[in-house]
Amino acid sequence: MASRTKLTDSATLELYRVALENAETQPEISAIMADLGFDSAVIAEGKALLTKTRTAYDANKTEDDETSAAYADFSSKKEQLEDTFNIHRKKAKVVFRNDSLTADKLAISGTMPRTYIKWLEAAKKFYSVASADTAVQGKLSRLKISVDDLTAANTLISELETARAVYLKEKGESQDATKGKDAAFAKIDDWMSEFYAVAKIGLEDNPQLLEALGKTIRG
Repeated sequence: MASRTKLTDSATLELYRVALENAETQPEISAIMADLGFDSAVIAEGKALLTKTRTAYDANKTEDDETSAAYADFSSKKEQLEDTFNIHRKKAKVVFRNDSLTADKLAISGTMPRTYIKWLEAAKKFYSVASADTAVQGKLSRLKISVDDLTAANTLISELETARAVYLKEKGESQDATKGKDAAFAKIDDWMSEFYAVAKIGLEDNPQLLEALGKTIRG
C-alpha cells in the first residue's frame, strides 16, 4: 500500500487525483504506464474508485458536521437545564428542609446525581411533581419559583431529550459514514499501491516524471 501515514484524507485524495490525471494526460507517462498494463481503461478504473472515495469522504464530512451541530445543541440545552435545575433544587431544599416527605417526592434529598440518566430522572421527577402539586407550587413561590418557571423547565427537558435523540442518531450515521469512507480508502489505497509500484519500475530513470505523479513512497 502507498505510504500516506502522514497525509490527511483530503491530501491523499488530491495526491491520487493529480497522479491519475497526469498518468492519463502526459504523453510520456501515459505511454510508459500503458506498456506496463495501466492503459486508459485501467486508469479509468482507478479514477472511478477515486470518485467513489471522494463521495464517501464528502458524505463522512457532512455527517461529522451534522453530528457536531447536534452535539452543540444538546450540550447547550443540557447546560441550560443544569443551571435552572441547580438553582431551583437549592431553593427547594431550603423550602422543604423540615419536610422530608415532600423533599423525597421531589427527589431533592441527598446529593445531586452525577450520571446523566440519573440526573435527568431527578430533574424530571422534580418538575413533574412540582407542576402537578399546587401546595408545592405555593411554597416554592416564596423563593421566586413560579408556575411559569416550572412549565419552562418541563419544556426544556422535552427539548433536551429530543436534542439527545437527534445527536445519537447523527452520531450513529457519522460512524457508519466513517466505516464507508475507510472501506473506500482501503480499496483506492490498494489500487494506488500497485499503480505506484508499477510507476517506480517504468519511470525509474525519469525521476522528474515520478514527481509528476506525486510520488511520496519511500524507495
